[in-house]
Amino acid sequence: MDEHRMKQNLASPVGILGFGVEGKSTLNYLVRNGIKDIVIMDKNPVELPELPAEVKVKTFNGEKYMEGLKDCITVVRSAGVYPMQQELFHFQMNGGVITSQIEIFLSENHSKSVVGVTGTLGKGSTVSMIRHALNACKIPCAIGGNFGVPALDLLKEDSPDRVSILELSSFQLMTLPMSPHVGVVLRVSTEHLDWHKSVEEYRDAKANLVRWQRRSDYCVYIQDAAPSAAIARESGAQKLSYGSQNADAIYTADSLSIDGYTLKLSDCKIRGAYQLENMAAALLAVKALGADVATALQSLKSYEALQFRMEFKGEKHGIEFYNDSYATRPDATIAAVKSMKRPFALILGGSEKNADFTELSTLLATLPNLKKISLIGATAERMLESLKLAGVSVPKQIFPGLDEAFADACSLGEGSAVLLSPACASFGLFKNYKVRGQCFDALVEKF
Repeated sequence: MDEHRMKQNLASPVGILGFGVEGKSTLNYLVRNGIKDIVIMDKNPVELPELPAEVKVKTFNGEKYMEGLKDCITVVRSAGVYPMQQELFHFQMNGGVITSQIEIFLSENHSKSVVGVTGTLGKGSTVSMIRHALNACKIPCAIGGNFGVPALDLLKEDSPDRVSILELSSFQLMTLPMSPHVGVVLRVSTEHLDWHKSVEEYRDAKANLVRWQRRSDYCVYIQDAAPSAAIARESGAQKLSYGSQNADAIYTADSLSIDGYTLKLSDCKIRGAYQLENMAAALLAVKALGADVATALQSLKSYEALQFRMEFKGEKHGIEFYNDSYATRPDATIAAVKSMKRPFALILGGSEKNADFTELSTLLATLPNLKKISLIGATAERMLESLKLAGVSVPKQIFPGLDEAFADACSLGEGSAVLLSPACASFGLFKNYKVRGQCFDALVEKF
């Protein structure tokens, strides 16, 4: 590591703004790199781990936690802390420097290459597909960022042989002044408008993934989604596109083709036509890295879905079960229901994020194989209203919890399928989407 650059970028005292999983990882990184004067700021009470005696830490918490800025020269902002705040502008106007985990990682890593993946849907699946394909091509790699481990944890075992794959959210990208060698822009719609001030701000944050790329870099993007294509135009890198026609990788409802090779969805372990988009993005990223496309494509046949992402749970008594608990917003559920082949029952609903269910409801009204909708959670009443307005004619009923909704969904019997794809977050009924997914799995197990 370039020690001069390290000291120049992170002049002490160094503040850590936000002390969740990422903030704790930042503390470990600073201590590993000899920073002895640290300020930790978080709204919540701060519990410190055991630290070397020479490391001095000040903590600020509660409503006035930002007062710690007065004691800092450099601040590492955790992704969840909104950067456009008056206190942070004031800090920078007075000569303070604000950086982030991703900026430090991109400055300090010695990886062979860095791939960054962003989008509204499919980030986790795509980064894990890239890893799966690179493993098959015998190229060492590791995943971090918004998925896996915090980015700075990847520096512990960094090497010039390794490809680092980062899943990057708009929160992480919002103030990023540099871009990775390979940037992958998946389908971008709208999300996190409870945090971002506008759709434009959200999409502008995403664009930092590729905005600073050079001609020697690569930008992989989906050309069929206008916001993603617009983001790709911000990049000066070589472009690799995927889409339904005239692209470097072409996908249909049941297959994808790239460089003369074809992959059929029926030959793969995963379900869902939308996964072909993610596979196309992954294969183009692997191609940009110079790996063998034929080997990578073959390997994706054995790729298995991430937990709770359109995960096939098997067939019991003639009914197929799909666990898509990770679908915490309408567009994720839209992708899931489009991929259903059998007559199916859909379990919808959860906690309130004020999402618009119009597009989802309109689609559900057109699906001939949708036979029943079971509703749960705080959004159930509003969803029911939206479904009625869209003219959804199948039986739809509100239930007090997942157990009752599941029992109702199973009543279609042999030859049908049950899909949990809530289009909402899980809070209220469950701690998070994982617990919701585990409860669904337990119900399938008991069935």
